[in-house]
Amino acid sequence: MSKKEINETAINRLAELLNEHKLTEIEYEDEDFSIKVKREPAPVAAVAPAPVYAAAPSPASVSTSESADQKPAGYPVTSPMVGIIYCRPEPGAPEFCKPGDEVKEGDTLFLIEAMKTFNPVRASRGGKVLAVMVEEGAPVEYGEVLLTLG
Repeated sequence: MSKKEINETAINRLAELLNEHKLTEIEYEDEDFSIKVKREPAPVAAVAPAPVYAAAPSPASVSTSESADQKPAGYPVTSPMVGIIYCRPEPGAPEFCKPGDEVKEGDTLFLIEAMKTFNPVRASRGGKVLAVMVEEGAPVEYGEVLLTLG
C-alpha cells in the first residue's frame, strides 16, 4: 500500500470519527506520518426577537362535538416556531391567559422554548380568549393553532 493510500484511508477514518463523536479536530501520529483532520464548527445563528403572533385554542377547551374537519370559531393564534409551549412565566405562576380572559394587542399569551431560548407569543390583536388548544409543556409545531380569540 502506498503512502498516499494510507493517508486517504486515515483521512477518511478520522473524518468518520469526527462525525461520530461530534468533534471539530482530531490528530493521529506514528513513526511514518502525522495527520490532522479539522473542520470549522457550524456557525451559530443570531437569534432575532420573536415576531408578535396571536394564539389558538387548546384541545381541553374544544368541545367533543366539534369535528376534526372544522376549524375552531374565532381568530386563530398559531405557533411561530417549533418548540415546547409554556402557558405561564414560571412554575406556580398564574397562566398568561385562559378561556374567557380579555387580552390586548401585544399581551404575552405563551412562551415557546426553542434551543434553550424562551420566545414570547404575543397577541397580534385584542379580544376575548375563546379556547386554549395546547397544554403546558407540550411540543408544538410551526403553524399549530395555540388559541382562538373572539
